[in-house]
This record gives sequence, C-alpha cells and structure tokens, in this order.
Amino acid sequence: MTEVWVDTDFGFDDLWAILLLRRQDVRIAGLSLTYGCATRDCAIANALGARTVFDLNIPLFAGADRPMVRAFETAERILGPTGMRSRGQQLPQPTEIPDLPPALEGLLTWVQRTQDPTLLAIGPLTTVAHLVLHHPEDAQTLSRIVWMGGSNGPGNHSAAAEFNSLADPEAADIVARSGIPLDVIDLEICRQVTFGPADMPDMTQPSADLLGGYLDIALDRGREKMAIYDPIAALAFSAPHMMDFTPMALDVCTTPGADYGATRFTPDLSSTTRLATACPPDTAMVCLAALATQGRSHAP
Repeated sequence: MTEVWVDTDFGFDDLWAILLLRRQDVRIAGLSLTYGCATRDCAIANALGARTVFDLNIPLFAGADRPMVRAFETAERILGPTGMRSRGQQLPQPTEIPDLPPALEGLLTWVQRTQDPTLLAIGPLTTVAHLVLHHPEDAQTLSRIVWMGGSNGPGNHSAAAEFNSLADPEAADIVARSGIPLDVIDLEICRQVTFGPADMPDMTQPSADLLGGYLDIALDRGREKMAIYDPIAALAFSAPHMMDFTPMALDVCTTPGADYGATRFTPDLSSTTRLATACPPDTAMVCLAALATQGRSHAP
C-alpha cells in the first residue's frame, strides 16, 4: 500500500483530501497539525472530531503553531472560528486539547525509516521548513513534497498571494530553495476544478452540512460554483497520471509589502519543482464521489 505523511491545517477541504486518500487506498503514516485555517488547537480539535466520525486511525502530531517570521494570521475571517463553515452540524469537539507528540520528531522518525518518503503539505509550510532547517540531510531523502499553495496568477488572500504562501512566506521560500522535488498545486489549477449546488452528492451528516458550508464560501460572494483545493493536491499524490506538470523555477517574495508571499513561476527544464498545469474535466466528480462514499460509510 502506498504511504504518505500529511502536514495539514485541517479545515474542511483538508478532511476531504484525507478521505480521498483513503478512497485511493493510500496509508497515511501521520498527520502533523498546524495553524492556517484557524489556530493549531482548532486543527487538533478538528482532527480528533474527524477521527471519531470517520474512523480515521491515523497518528496525530503537533506541528507549528505560528509562522517563522511574519505576524500570525489565520483564515478564520472566511472559514469561521473552527476553520470549518457548516450549514448546521459540526464535527464533535474534545473537551480539552491533548498534548500531542511534536511533529518534527515524528516526521523525522518516519523519514528515516521510510524508503522514498513523500510528504503531502496542504497548509502553510512552517513545519516542513523546520525539518529542512534542522535536519537538512534527512529532509533531502524526501522523494518529493506535494504542496497545495502559491499561485501562478492572482492571489486569494491578497491581490498577489495565495493564503498558504502568505501565511508563512519565509517557510515557503526555504522549501522552494531546498532542492527537494516539489510538485505545486496552485490556485490556477484549483480554480479549474469547481462544483455547484447541483453537484452535491448524497451524504449523511455532518458531511452534508460541512460540504454545504464550504460551498457557501462561494455562493455568499455571488459565485455559482466553489473551487476545490486540497483534494486536488491529494490526487496529485495518489493519481499523478491525472495531472500535467511543467518544470518551473519557483521564487517566493519574502519582502513585506503588496507582493509579500507572492509566488513567481518561470519555466526551467532543469528545475526539481513542477507546477500542475492541467487535469481532466471530471476531476471535481472524482473528488465528490470519494467524499460521498466515505462519508456514508463512516459517519454515525
């Protein structure tokens, strides 16, 4: 069975990506939980709730709780205080946040014992950057990192920058310059994969309310459809044949100002970084089918 480590800020589309991986028979060796959609404590609480509802037997680790340099910022303004909007039911929340093992130690142990380890990063890259900085030789044994982040076009959290990049530009820059093979699923390809009210699959609760809350992010802004983000990165790991990739040099702006966190991609055949540039027209249906099947099987 294929294995991956997932570094995540555990909003709804992170959960969706994890369920898609399970549908694709991918074993998740560990989840390092970080800030992003909301605080790290919210990410941990969401992971614990999802583990109960969806029978996710995955080891949990406490990742980074703040950026390396810039001021702390989350997407709670858009996603709500738990990082997951809902039309009603939410994931069950723990009465207290447990002390989880440190992600850096868990990730390092996994990398050292795993042949050709691959890391799926679907949040800010802070935890991954700490691995690169503090354990450079071990980090270089990663066969690749698949990251949902950046934009080869306009941003979504600022005019120039995508949120996962803007949340910690210095971390994104460290990973981009590390030389570790990096597959980037950016805003531009995610904006090609959308769904609307007519596409909602048959699900039990709380899956239906959570997917509805995710769709409402777009509907409340007058858009007819919502883009799919983290599940596309999960597909890029589990079914890379579905994607077209182009070798690119990646530069991350680390200068505070209007372009802070912006990602610039330049074609470069010698680069170990690849940008996903196309995927099949039925990609959204593949994602939705995975969520429907697993929600129905495991929700109470």
